[in-house]
Amino acid sequence: MRLYKGRIPEIAEEIVKELMEGDDIEVEEKEVPEVRLDIEAVLNEYVRTEREISEKAKDLLAVRKLDYSYLNKLKQALAGERGFGINEDAVPYIIKQLLEVFMHSVHVEEVFSDDQTMRKKLSTILRRYLSEDSLVDQEVRRRIKNLQEGTMTWDIEYQRVMEDIKRNRKLD
Repeated sequence: MRLYKGRIPEIAEEIVKELMEGDDIEVEEKEVPEVRLDIEAVLNEYVRTEREISEKAKDLLAVRKLDYSYLNKLKQALAGERGFGINEDAVPYIIKQLLEVFMHSVHVEEVFSDDQTMRKKLSTILRRYLSEDSLVDQEVRRRIKNLQEGTMTWDIEYQRVMEDIKRNRKLD
């Protein structure tokens, strides 16, 4: 699961719309752009921290001369040290951050719904956008199915096709 920076404004817009239409939060019309910016700030910080953890994990792989297959274990360990949620823990982590913002933001007049109701709505929205990563991966694999996975050629072509698809879909 991955959150694409290019989708953040769209996600923020949908979250504000869903929560306001469902009477979960009350926001004055003039404050709506500010609430969107608050949500975008949370999501941008998530992307930044996730990239930072990924880079640190890659550096540790190189320093320890470990196989690339250890990357996810290292990322999990680094995220755990920070109390940061990645992979399946990403959605609950982001939701927790968003609920904190709603409770403390001067731009949100009132929060009417309980945490459970808001978690459910936020989870539905976030999971839809975070699942884009697996859809992109499937499309890349479909396009390069003639290559042997695990080879250097496959790795290079995978990255090239992935970047093309992301650019075409304006994901990053």
